[in-house]
Parts: sequence; C-alpha cells; structure tokens
Amino acid sequence: MTDLKDVVIKTISKCDSSNLVNISRRGIIEFYKEIRELLFYDYYHSSINEEKINNLIESARNNFSKFSKYFEKKLSFEDFFENYETLRELLYKDVVAIYDGDPACNSYIEVVLAYPGFIAISAYRIAHILYNMGLKFVARVISEYAHSRTGVDINPGAKIGEYFFIDHGTGIVIGETCEIGSHVKIYQGVTLGALSLKEGHALQGQKRHPTIKDNVTIYSGASIFGGNTIIGENSIIGSNAYITSSVPNNSLVKVKPYDIEIIQKK
Repeated sequence: MTDLKDVVIKTISKCDSSNLVNISRRGIIEFYKEIRELLFYDYYHSSINEEKINNLIESARNNFSKFSKYFEKKLSFEDFFENYETLRELLYKDVVAIYDGDPACNSYIEVVLAYPGFIAISAYRIAHILYNMGLKFVARVISEYAHSRTGVDINPGAKIGEYFFIDHGTGIVIGETCEIGSHVKIYQGVTLGALSLKEGHALQGQKRHPTIKDNVTIYSGASIFGGNTIIGENSIIGSNAYITSSVPNNSLVKVKPYDIEIIQKK
C-alpha cells in the first residue's frame, strides 16, 4: 500500500519555495488592524489611554519586524510610521467625501466603523505605503483581506487621490496601474481593468489600467479598460457603460435604454 505521506513529501520537495512562506499572514492582518485603530483611535475609544496607545504601537512594531525581516531591503517600523499623519489626513478626507456624498449616512463614526467602502479604502491606503516600500507581498495580503471582507478589490499599486468615495462597493475592481484623481465617486460593480493580457507577466511594469481624472463619477456596472484610456475631469460615466477609449473632460457617457417589454400578469 502506498504511503500517502511519502507521496506528499516527494511532491513538495520539488517546490521552489521562498522566505515569504515564513511570514505569518495572521500577523500581517493584525498589523493592519492595529494601524487602523491607531489612525482612528478617537473613533474606536471614548477616551485617550496612553498605555493602550503604546501597547498598540509596540504590537504593530513587533508584527512589522516579523514580516519585514524576510525582505532584502532593511526597513524599520519608523520608516512606515513616518507616514502616519499624512495617512490620517488622507483617510479623514475620504470619510468626509463619503459622509457628504451619501444622504443615508448619519455620522463620521458610521463611515469609519461600518462602511465597507471605507474599510476597503483604509486597507488600500495602508497597503499602498507598504507596496511603495517594497513589501508587495505584505501589501497584497492586506488588500486581499479587505477584498474578502468587502467585495472590493483594490490593487495596492494603484494611485488614488484625495476625497475618494466608494458607495456600496461590492464587485469593484481597481487594477495595479490605475490612476485615480481627487473627488472621484465609484459605485458597486465598477471595473477599472486591463485589456487583453495575452502577453501575461511580460507586461509587468507597463501601464495597463485606465486613468480617471478629478471630479469623475462612475455609476454601477460600468467597465473601463486599457492603459491608454483616460476619463476626463468632471465627467459622468453611466451604469453599464463599456469603455476602451478616452473620454473628454465634462462628458456624460450613457448607455441607450434597452428594449423592455412589460407583460400584464393574468
């Protein structure tokens, strides 16, 4: 009888593994949660507790050191944390954008603690810093954690401006080389993707995803593809639009109404 253990060992011994497998994904998620709590401590707690803040910082530092040691570039927790104030300011502007743009929203705290769009945005902004530091695996784990929680898939390599508003969120996809300006609103089911990827990995590093300029609104189900595609500022992209070429500033893109037949029930 075949020893199943030997089959497994024989197979995995051929794997070309790397040090990344030694990184605890749970530790990365803990780091993300700790940083998020530190960024919005005043939304998670009713009073300032210096010991609690220090414990969060030290735990985040410990988690950072555990995963950063497996990368060639030597980085410290301070290298990451120097972005704290800028990150807080950016995320606060996102909170304002969501609150101002959603009549169903009752408070800033509701945005921070309950809105899936903001959960995805906060994970993206934290992961984007790690991505730019060269910790791309760590950044990816955070973005995919947010993806699993919210249904929003934002690659940490994307570049996104201030006052970003995601409403509802489910099904949104934003690719690695996408560039999004400030005061942009995106609704559920939007894809900002790449055109045919027949060349696959050979396209790494090339601009594959669209550019969205300032003050653009993209409604549900719209799909915009291609690295050369630019959506001009102050434009509105209607639901279910399929776009593979650039749109001028101040444009309204809409899909012609479908033929709908209404039949009276008997």
